[in-house]
Amino acid sequence: MNATSEPFIPSADLARPSVADAVVGHQATPLFIRKPNPDDGWGIYELVKSCPPLDVNSAYAYLLLATQFRDSCAVATNEEGEIVGFVSGYVKNNAPDTYFLWQVAVGEKARGTGLARRLVEAVMTRAEMAEVHHLETTITPDNQASWGLFRRLADRWQAPLNSREYFSTDQLGGEHDPENLVRIGPFQTADI
Repeated sequence: MNATSEPFIPSADLARPSVADAVVGHQATPLFIRKPNPDDGWGIYELVKSCPPLDVNSAYAYLLLATQFRDSCAVATNEEGEIVGFVSGYVKNNAPDTYFLWQVAVGEKARGTGLARRLVEAVMTRAEMAEVHHLETTITPDNQASWGLFRRLADRWQAPLNSREYFSTDQLGGEHDPENLVRIGPFQTADI
């Protein structure tokens, strides 16, 4: 066997650019946005746990999102493969022009980079979303970070933003703030 003087490059490093939908961040600390896979379920669960006030669902739920709903979800990883961002959602069966965003989480290491917006836009610009012209989500009245994100998205997409109460505190068992339904649209995904 002949030895070569070429440097060894791990296969994970070779695959990363072709797997990622987008590479964002600074050159020194890039973040890779891609569809989740079964190995991401636990990392997503741990990320959401570290991002209050997000509701934490079971690790099983995040594993299902990473597999059964992977075309409408995205993760962001750093160079070490740690999940530092996540967005989940689905196209509504009864309104196929509407994407319902369930959760968006950005870990402490990636905050302040615009990653939440980039995760949402990475999903919205996929071929699977070509017929989507509205985005919906629910936000509690006091979640200023989420309100700011969705106002910025509406501004960037030049689309109206409307909201109304969707689930009351009583409907949520009396121990959860009410959730407002927020709707952005119509917009053209081709313009995002």
